[in-house]
Amino acid sequence: MNAICGIAMEIKTFCDSKVIRLKKTLIFVFLSILFFAPLKAALPVNMSELRSAAQKGNAVAQFSLAGIYYNGYGVDRNYVLAVKWLYLAAGQGFAKAQYNLGEMYYLGHGVEQNYTEALKWYRLAAAQGMPDAQYNLGVSYATGKGVQQNLAEAFKWYRLAAAQGDAKAQYNLGVLYSKGAGIEQNEAEAVKWYRLSAEKGHIMAQNNLGVMYAKGNGVKQNLTEAAKWFRMAATQGNEKAQLTLGLMYEKGYGITKNHSEAEKWYRLAAEHGNVIAQQKIVTMYANGRK
Repeated sequence: MNAICGIAMEIKTFCDSKVIRLKKTLIFVFLSILFFAPLKAALPVNMSELRSAAQKGNAVAQFSLAGIYYNGYGVDRNYVLAVKWLYLAAGQGFAKAQYNLGEMYYLGHGVEQNYTEALKWYRLAAAQGMPDAQYNLGVSYATGKGVQQNLAEAFKWYRLAAAQGDAKAQYNLGVLYSKGAGIEQNEAEAVKWYRLSAEKGHIMAQNNLGVMYAKGNGVKQNLTEAAKWFRMAATQGNEKAQLTLGLMYEKGYGITKNHSEAEKWYRLAAEHGNVIAQQKIVTMYANGRK
């Protein structure tokens, strides 16, 4: 068996193939810094003025007040009040409030958990072009939470978010194209979207792009390029990539054979509980490779 066939066979189970909803946390700090920085001059400078503006119907002030209550900035954290102010801002068509209200319903923060209601608010924000909302709407259709599962509809919303540069959506598109789920299988398209996501640092996209290069799926087989992407994912802690990189060093696939490096990556994968990596270390020691 030549090296090309060997690597393709040995990594066949190492690909991350789940279309996932990465755990999203409501981070109003992030939203406040990025979304409100240009508006600070127009916002009240203290809590009393902010509340007054919110009560008068200023949607940005209502959204800011929701963030303050959600995070507990200068007040006791209160999810119920956060929902109240989000609801008022969302009712005025404020997309960021609609998206975050959807998150509150999805997570059950300050309101009874309700995936159908979450979907409603995601859809409103998504219709305004908000990529996070488009992504979460795609996830809702992919997982069947709040709506009947529909991978074709999930693909539609992932595609919209991915076109705006959302790395999670780009990764999920890659998975759908690779598996032929919700769309006709197209491994070249899978490579395209994995690459766009991987270039933004998405760990599983980096691993899967390595797999595509190693197996020659959707792209010309190139073990050196495969090793490059596995290394990126492995460095970020992806155990599948660590295991595969260890294999490539052990066998000399695409990189110079180096048993010390192989053991290093096997050990890191083993520390994540990877049984194959643990077995590889035992075998290396049994063969006198330390």
